[in-house]
Amino acid sequence: MAAVGSGGYARNDAGEKLPSVMAGVPARRGQSSPPPAPPICLRRRTRLSTASEETVQNRVSLEKVLGITAQNSSGLTCDPGTGHVAYLAGCVVVILDPKENKQQHIFNTARKSLSALAFSPDGKYIVTGENGHRPAVRIWDVEEKNQVAEMLGHKYGVACVAFSPNMKHIVSMGYQHDMVLNVWDWKKDIVVASNKVSCRVIALSFSEDSSYFVTVGNRHVRFWFLEVSTETKVTSTVPLVGRSGILGELHNNIFCGVACGRGRMAGSTFCVSYSGLLCQFNEKRVLEKWINLKEGGSSLPRYSGTDLRPHPPVAVLRV
Repeated sequence: MAAVGSGGYARNDAGEKLPSVMAGVPARRGQSSPPPAPPICLRRRTRLSTASEETVQNRVSLEKVLGITAQNSSGLTCDPGTGHVAYLAGCVVVILDPKENKQQHIFNTARKSLSALAFSPDGKYIVTGENGHRPAVRIWDVEEKNQVAEMLGHKYGVACVAFSPNMKHIVSMGYQHDMVLNVWDWKKDIVVASNKVSCRVIALSFSEDSSYFVTVGNRHVRFWFLEVSTETKVTSTVPLVGRSGILGELHNNIFCGVACGRGRMAGSTFCVSYSGLLCQFNEKRVLEKWINLKEGGSSLPRYSGTDLRPHPPVAVLRV
């Protein structure tokens, strides 16, 4: 009976050597045998025990995040009470104290990248939206850094989110492949009003009295009225009532930012476009004034009315 030796030859019990076969091709006569293959040591990669993983996590902490993944204004928010700025970095919410240049971090436990966020009016909570399939709208406690609520109502990502000033509702807008606009009673985890939008929405803003909010995007400025939508006492979701802003000759613009007025300007809504137009809508949703914020070249400021006068472009953001 023949056996295979370590030198690459077949041998029988009498010790007679026969040429070996390498890769299916017989060795030629007189050809020297190939050197023996080096021994291969395969080790199974051992997984740390749960106790060891917890020990490592307790020893390692995130000190600073470099970079930002926010693609527009919906990925950046500010707490008016403390002045802290929050922005997105992958699946992490970075809360920056600009005076001390120190960061705090909230980790998305679902490990999905985040797409939008907003502070609550009192600064105690942050609402976030996610990318990907079946994204969640989550509420986070800023002080404790933990999740306090989770709401599922979109299919393909969340474009923007916002708290109402009275803290009763949260609005979430899906991506252009989702197109769903939801108004949540976040403490009860229910959708109280909903509708579909026919174009891409980039940003939204609530009115000071929480009675309506405004969405802007591709050739889109629309006012949504909560009092009309939620005043009916029903247990199911009701259609969200919306009215388009009257854009006139500016109807072909893409609007990327919106802010509803406060104080004596509470009846006004301000929108800015990618082309550099700052527009003011009155309480009847009519485009009342606008000015071109671009400087240089032949782009001269254009304005309507008496309040917006040509001047060097200065942007003042007040939350």
